[in-house]
Amino acid sequence: MKRLIGLSLLLAFSVSAAQLPDTVKQELAKANIPAESVGIEVREAGKTTPLISHRTEQGMNPASTMKLLTTYAGLEILKPAYRWKTEAYLDGKLDKGVLHGNLVFKGYGDPKLTIEEFWLWLRELRQRGLREITGDIVLDRRFFAVDSQGTAAFDNKPARAYNVEPDALLLNFNALHLRLIPDGTQAIALLEPELAGFQVISRVNTSTALPCKGEDAYQTRIEGHNILIEGSIPFGCGEAQDYSSPLTPDAYFSAVFGALWREVGGQLQGRVRTGAAPNAAGVFSTHLSPPLSEVIRDINKFSNNVMARQLFLTLGAADLATTAQSTAAVRQWLTSAQMNFPELVLENGAGLSRSERISAQHLADLLQRAANSPFAAELEASLPILGMDGTARGRFKDGGIAGHFKTGSLEGVKSIAGYLHAQNGKKWIVVFIINHPNAKAGRAAQDALIEWISKLNQ
Repeated sequence: MKRLIGLSLLLAFSVSAAQLPDTVKQELAKANIPAESVGIEVREAGKTTPLISHRTEQGMNPASTMKLLTTYAGLEILKPAYRWKTEAYLDGKLDKGVLHGNLVFKGYGDPKLTIEEFWLWLRELRQRGLREITGDIVLDRRFFAVDSQGTAAFDNKPARAYNVEPDALLLNFNALHLRLIPDGTQAIALLEPELAGFQVISRVNTSTALPCKGEDAYQTRIEGHNILIEGSIPFGCGEAQDYSSPLTPDAYFSAVFGALWREVGGQLQGRVRTGAAPNAAGVFSTHLSPPLSEVIRDINKFSNNVMARQLFLTLGAADLATTAQSTAAVRQWLTSAQMNFPELVLENGAGLSRSERISAQHLADLLQRAANSPFAAELEASLPILGMDGTARGRFKDGGIAGHFKTGSLEGVKSIAGYLHAQNGKKWIVVFIINHPNAKAGRAAQDALIEWISKLNQ
């Protein structure tokens, strides 16, 4: 008799688990998103039986929530204290501050070699006695062996900063930060970082015909040694700003190095070119990145695609980093952790992909394992906080709902996954993936689910 009662209770729970909360169904209906285009898994942290399990085994495009797999695999495979190195070699003789030869930079995939970090390193090279370089600056990028499909392959916008491709010697994300400041009918353009050999020419005006939150009506392009910024910004809406990547990696490195080297009092007679580090010469100086535990905060909180791709390639690197090796390394780690994800498809580990796939159930399994990991604090701290920072700062800004969530958005994809701290003190794992042409309108349904869970009393 007890067994029959237990079976009936289990069946009743299974039926209820398949039913979405009314508020979620209502919001999906408003957005014209059918339930068949949604994958949802909700379970209490530490428990195996889900509270809600809806189309949970279907492989779906997760957009940037795929970064959860990449960053957690990074913590487990590389460990939180891992640091990337970048080496400087002297290919020639240094005599009284003058290098009679080339200065070679060799990269190993540092995702966060920013302008600030690079400037400090160049100052160190000056302190080590290097003042003048009679030869060239040689860039050794060979550690990443990536078959480039072109930055336009994803959405035909090659100059967008999110489309920057992986680079073993990535400097400052190869990005330019543009600020457009209204000045009457014109706009003043400020561009960072400073670029040696380039002149910024602004042909941007202010327009009363443009809405404050409309699409960008200006563009940045390269014409010889001029950086032209043309178009319009809305009148009376304050400063406009944007990030772009119109320069090739060699041109960008050359322009940034030239400006910074001159600023720290250095001189260069040669040019910047691609090449190889000398085998015989010893390392003159080594720069170390911030630890992985810090890097993943930038990746997850701000959904930095190029940093995620740099980390993904590092996961399988030995003497050479390839996408195939990294994919194999992640799959091997999953197998060793007894996590079988047969539907998993990896392309770059960032979610900036039309082909990557994972199921809501397995994304929840990943978060479940991470919650019991020695590195649980590092992963959760890297996630955006609802209503406070990162890509979740605009959700539940009035407070009352606490959680750490990674979000994801592509054309036709809207996803959210992470940890919710409910009012009853319980911690919930929540995964909600939408794959549908109307996915952009699905945020209200995701928020409705989070609000519903936060008020549970059981």
